[in-house]
Amino acid sequence: MMTDQHQEILRTEGLSKFFPGVKALDNVDFSLRRGEIMALLGENGAGKSTLIKALTGVYHADRGTIWLEGQAISPKNTAHAQQLGIGTVYQEVNLLPNMSVADNLFIGREPKRFGLLRRK
Repeated sequence: MMTDQHQEILRTEGLSKFFPGVKALDNVDFSLRRGEIMALLGENGAGKSTLIKALTGVYHADRGTIWLEGQAISPKNTAHAQQLGIGTVYQEVNLLPNMSVADNLFIGREPKRFGLLRRK
């Protein structure tokens, strides 16, 4: 039995994305476990941004499956991905240095009704 600390929270299987004349992602398998710090490295054009955009609902994968906490998902758009708990901070964005990474992620996405944020 796997502890929550090492639980797989995000995984892709065979994720592919094609653009006219370009195979941007070709059967990408990727996994992220709770508590892990992951780096996504590669040359220009390797598909790093395309993978992130597929995970966050900017692009729709042409093939493959995205799994979030054991359930297959297909983010319809960035708002849907955010509802699922998937978001990104792009390197071009000017971050507020006096705020935490989590607080920077939620700028402009503050709750609009009563509720609690679940932080793990």
